Amino acid sequence: MVYAVIMAGGSGTRFWPRSTKKLPKQFLSLFGEGTMIQNTAKRIEPLIPQERILVVTNDNYVDLVKEQLPGVPDENIVGEPVAKNTAPCVAIAAEMLHKKDPDATMVVLPADHHITEPKAFNEYLSAAIEKAESGNFLVTVGIHPDRPETGYGYIHGDNSTDETLNNKAVHPVHAFKEKPDLETAKEFLESGDYYWNSGMFIWSAKSVLSSIEQFLPEMYKLVKTAGENLFEENHTDSINEFYHACESVSIDYGIMEDADNVFVVPGEFGWNDVGSWTAAYDLGEKDPDGNVVRTEHLTTADSENNLVFSESGKMISLVGVEGLAVVETDNAILVCKLDEAQKVKDIVGELNSKEELKKFL
Repeated sequence: MVYAVIMAGGSGTRFWPRSTKKLPKQFLSLFGEGTMIQNTAKRIEPLIPQERILVVTNDNYVDLVKEQLPGVPDENIVGEPVAKNTAPCVAIAAEMLHKKDPDATMVVLPADHHITEPKAFNEYLSAAIEKAESGNFLVTVGIHPDRPETGYGYIHGDNSTDETLNNKAVHPVHAFKEKPDLETAKEFLESGDYYWNSGMFIWSAKSVLSSIEQFLPEMYKLVKTAGENLFEENHTDSINEFYHACESVSIDYGIMEDADNVFVVPGEFGWNDVGSWTAAYDLGEKDPDGNVVRTEHLTTADSENNLVFSESGKMISLVGVEGLAVVETDNAILVCKLDEAQKVKDIVGELNSKEELKKFL
């Protein structure tokens, strides 16, 4: 049986002040109907119903998940007591699913990606599932790059092979590459056999647990200990003990970079990881002046290519400005250049470092 694991524990700091500790990005509606996690679950419904979705999130967001995804059984929602990156998340989900269904196949998805072509996405996902179910393979979905992007990691595929599943190419992976500088990114783009790392993974629970045992043996011991009580009344204690004891490491660094049974399905389906307000601008509907307007009242004069986001009902006026993000909430206002929107996380870091300013997070 195929299950989905939605990773929904992020803090979404680059989307401050709209994304906050109480209501982070994955639980927001940034692009019309539905929140990001709701759209993630809805997108895969043709393949995986909500009753076969497992959500791993922060302890503080468990009730938000229950509210926004009522079709997901309560026992399928795991609350992390501390953030320890993606490997512990995958480990505990794999152990839970393997206990429930020894033949479980896992589709691991971030909660906060935006995809404009869900039908095409599911076709690529079906190919990845077919590959994962055919043997002891770790499969990832890569994204065909359309520009020399320095903000993503890359996957180097072996395009000399011609395996096709569900009419989609499947390639062995030579290596995972860290975020490159611009010149290297240009080389990757020109080569034609490098893909953006989407952070989406498909494998059997058995296969990934075997890889965790091989590459992260201490984590494997800890998750197996936790697994003895995952379906008992004290399962929360077991999960908490596991998270507090295990190391913080990504699944990419902990396993994928070293494993030799990794395959990539390169895809094109309108993917965006929505990593900053710049992405929100790129994805938003533009007015004749190139402005993306998500507010009730706006006036402009000689202002182009801006993002304006407000839900307060206040009048916002722009005069002679270009390429700005203007984001207003009940207790904070952000104004920044769209091409420097990644630095919003630095502002969040500063707010977090001062006790009197934490209330704005």
